[in-house]
Amino acid sequence: MNAWCKVAAVTVAGCLSAIVAGAAANAAEITVVASGGPLPDVMGTLVPMFESATGNKVKISFKGEAAIAADLKQGAVDLVITNTETVDELATSGEVAGNGKTLLMISKVGVAVKAGAPKPDISTAEGFKQAMLNARSIGHSNGGTGPYNTRLFQKLGIYDQIKDKIKIIQGKPVAVAVADGEVEIGIQQTNVIQPVAGTQYLGPLPPDLIEYGHFGVAVRNVSKNQDVARELIKFMTSPEAAALLRKTAMEPAER
Repeated sequence: MNAWCKVAAVTVAGCLSAIVAGAAANAAEITVVASGGPLPDVMGTLVPMFESATGNKVKISFKGEAAIAADLKQGAVDLVITNTETVDELATSGEVAGNGKTLLMISKVGVAVKAGAPKPDISTAEGFKQAMLNARSIGHSNGGTGPYNTRLFQKLGIYDQIKDKIKIIQGKPVAVAVADGEVEIGIQQTNVIQPVAGTQYLGPLPPDLIEYGHFGVAVRNVSKNQDVARELIKFMTSPEAAALLRKTAMEPAER
């Protein structure tokens, strides 16, 4: 557990315990699958606190979208945490309760370069545009907020000028590709792109270009422990848990 998590946990533990004080007396175990973006550090703090407060157990794993889909086909999943687009698709296909989606957290899109490299000013739309034009190579993912970048470049009128130097990064965080020298500048959600050793985080996109990644949570409609799963959602979306989210460059969803 990170040092900040330890401090935050001490601060909010009592409050979070009170939130779920009315949980069922009979302990249960629920299985949660989540995409890599939604905060292993925060969940690693909140889950033990939830378990201590309720007596329930949580088995959680962080996986890619394909692995999550495979787990759902096997049926042994109570709760899913991933981007809201995927949650909506799961609701349409009947994999999760159609009325059970909750917006859990959001993340801005940010930019990073290799440690020691020049740091372009991306605080304005014009500065960001010039940084993209000047970069020898640009990396972004094709999942989550990845597709937004194409629309962003088109909005700025530079897509045709830079499309040949854009590289889609797969199988690892974009910042890792930046640190390895695979691309000069990288764009990804702030909770993933920083902090990564060997890179410098330049900051989020400028205010007039900002985009958010949205993460949702939903209960499986075949879950035999739906009440416990909903207690965990209540726990994760409490005001007290918001402080932990902010410490990882994520933000609680507005309610």
